[in-house]
Amino acid sequence: MRFELSSWLAQVQSQRGRAAVMGILNITPDSFSDGGRLQDFEVLKRQVAQMQAFGVDMFDVGGESTRPGADAVSLQAELDRVLPVIEWIKANSDIPISIDTYKPEVMRQAVMAGASLINDVNALQAKGALQIAVSMQVPVCVMHKQGEPKTMQDQPNYQDVLQEVKRFLAERIVVCEQAGINRKDILVDLGFGFGKRFEDNTQLFRNMALFTELGCEMLVGVSRKRMFTDIVGSDELAQRLVPSVTAAVLAVQKGAKIVRVHDVRETVQALETLRHLN
Repeated sequence: MRFELSSWLAQVQSQRGRAAVMGILNITPDSFSDGGRLQDFEVLKRQVAQMQAFGVDMFDVGGESTRPGADAVSLQAELDRVLPVIEWIKANSDIPISIDTYKPEVMRQAVMAGASLINDVNALQAKGALQIAVSMQVPVCVMHKQGEPKTMQDQPNYQDVLQEVKRFLAERIVVCEQAGINRKDILVDLGFGFGKRFEDNTQLFRNMALFTELGCEMLVGVSRKRMFTDIVGSDELAQRLVPSVTAAVLAVQKGAKIVRVHDVRETVQALETLRHLN
């Protein structure tokens, strides 16, 4: 059965009374957050079970780190990392799965293995990516970034970050529609931390409501981002938990329908608190 993004979001809102929480599963040896921990399949299984118990609404499986300075990995290496995970989750859970990749062949095989959404930091700009997304008939998430992961944080520069990001996303939406993807099947991601300075990230976040004008639902991923180092005054990963959860709640208040997070339990608890007290 084809995954209907709008129906799923409505179902989450109806059943949970909140925005959807996407749990991050980085199957990489060089993840800035997980440090390769989830490459142990038994550890991964426990992580999936915990996220499910905590109330996760979707899993986001990635096999190549896109952190600043990250090296690219081969097609086969990425497939070897993500396909067994997708197949196992599909066999043991009814929770939808997103594939976090920019490689067309990974998109194709991941969807065939059970993924329901393509989450592409490259906004389907790689040769063949758009055609694969159309042929697989699944929703997509297109993200803005400036530069490539390896060097994107070296010297990011904008004249008007709000308008430049909005213009890029609007153009990608048109391209997707012209290729045959319905607008209701397109998510947009502003790309916090992807070729952006601290002031760019904060300006985008404060003005997030502006991007609802694009006519697509918004996915926000700020979990454990380096931008929080400048806020809390510490580079320790543990110190990013509170600002990450706070930012997720604020993002939902500003219109995000999906928040992509590492800390599922804490984020769900915060959104439940918002639902009861707001």
